[in-house]
Amino acid sequence: MQRDDMLIEAAELLQIYDDPRLRVFDASFVPEPYRQAHLPGAAYFDHARFSDPESPFDCTILPLERLAEQIGRSGIANESDVIVYAAGMLPYAARAWWVLRYAGHSRVRVLNGGLAAWTAAGGAVEQTPRVYAPAVFQAAPRPEMFVGKEAVLAALPEPDTAVVNVLPPQSYAAAHITGSSNLSCMDLMQGMDYFLPADQLAARLQATAPYRRVITYCGGGIAAALNAMAHVMVGQPNAAVYDGSLYEWTAEGLPMTGQGDWEIWKAKR
Repeated sequence: MQRDDMLIEAAELLQIYDDPRLRVFDASFVPEPYRQAHLPGAAYFDHARFSDPESPFDCTILPLERLAEQIGRSGIANESDVIVYAAGMLPYAARAWWVLRYAGHSRVRVLNGGLAAWTAAGGAVEQTPRVYAPAVFQAAPRPEMFVGKEAVLAALPEPDTAVVNVLPPQSYAAAHITGSSNLSCMDLMQGMDYFLPADQLAARLQATAPYRRVITYCGGGIAAALNAMAHVMVGQPNAAVYDGSLYEWTAEGLPMTGQGDWEIWKAKR
């Protein structure tokens, strides 16, 4: 995929905003930013509604049949042009993009810069909550985009696969999956709103370029989506997110390495 297939800049979005096929979602993890200000007509992408309530771990992806139903219920049809964004937290929008692509939606982009870029470009905002009329979405799943702990365990000894922790270095030092490397998602963004320009992004991801496959993980599968999306953007299509990430890995007592205690670090976040 090309960068322009994955991202949209605010100036372009302003030009096409009247398109009736457009479906715009604020994917902030909590609804307060959406309530304070959102793009006109935008609905709220509630991550909880796209997560399995039966899982002990937050943000575990819904089973595909239920996921397709939820996507349609949100007003997204296969022919919809979907734009997702977040206010000051790009990884949330990346997670929404990853979820929709996993279900098989091919017409979804992230607003690069989020709400800040939109207002800087002269876009209006509103506070009125909005919802789209339900639609029908037919899934065409890409199951390789999410992996479980079994796939991670199998991948760790493989020389052509990189398992990458995307949390900050201090978290990685505290505790990480044994055998995994570290590339913080913070190193792939400008602030918390923008992906780095294409050349800078490619340079930051150069270390993983030789690998046939990349699996990213974080605490609970959100920040990992940003790194995975960045890999796809620079030409590494075989990227996957370990959905359970450290919440599941530690709960299962699987091999960990570090100088501290993940549970203590997590409690301080």
